[in-house]
Parts: sequence; C-alpha cells; structure tokens
Amino acid sequence: MIVDIVHHHWAAYTLPLLESALAVLMLALTAQVPKDLSTVPLLVAFALFGHAAWGAARERRDRFVITNMRVFRLHGVLSQTLATMPLHRILDITVVKPLHGRLLGFGHFVFESAAQEQGLRDIRYVGRPDERDLAIQRVVQRSGLRGPRVVN
Repeated sequence: MIVDIVHHHWAAYTLPLLESALAVLMLALTAQVPKDLSTVPLLVAFALFGHAAWGAARERRDRFVITNMRVFRLHGVLSQTLATMPLHRILDITVVKPLHGRLLGFGHFVFESAAQEQGLRDIRYVGRPDERDLAIQRVVQRSGLRGPRVVN
C-alpha cells in the first residue's frame, strides 16, 4: 500500500528557471549584436534552454515513495535507478531544514541504516518535511517494527 509519493518541492526548479530566464536574455541580445556575431548568443541561448530542460526533467523524474513495508527512490531521465530500503532497516531519519527551506516549506531527509552505503541516504527538496517524517514514523509504528503494534 502506497502511503505517500513525494515529488521535489518547487524550489528545486529555481536553477532551471534562472537558466531559462538567462536564455531569454541571450535571445534578446541576438538582435542587438552585429549579424556576423549573432549566432554566438543564439547558440548560448539554445544551450541554456537545453540544460534547463534537462535539469527540470531530472528534478521531475526524481520521486520518493513511502509504502507500508519500505521506502524507495526512483530517479533518472533516460536510464532509471531504483533504490529501496525496508522500513525495518531505517535506524534514524534526520530532517535538515536550512533557513531558506524553512521559509519556503521544504527540507532534506538523511536516512541512517544498518547498511554502509545505499542509494537512499539523501532525499533533497522534500515538501512539508515534518508531515512526511511523521507519516514514516506512523507507518513504522503501525507495522510493529519499533515498539508495540498500533491497530487502526
């Protein structure tokens, strides 16, 4: 049973948005430079648009899913990576909320587990991090993995 699907907070898209705005400025600059040099800002604008589109697609395709048995992260644009972790392997969850994250409503999860290395250690730009942390804690509690089992 899926408890929550977490997409990145809108703040993760600020860099692609700024790159797109710079690309628009470069397109406007194309009309202001001499004709023999106009291809340079045009190519730079296309490169910026391409990089911004790739960054936005990368952020959009990065998902974190909480189920009643495990958590997993699916990310990648052309090729995808799936990292899973059973709930009983999660020892600790640290929620990092930088100042701008507190103002905008996002945080970062850092999972500690018994495994030395896993693909689920850092989950960045999680919207409403306190609610999502509580959802994970409730699922763990209801499953009986930590403490007495709660039946609802």
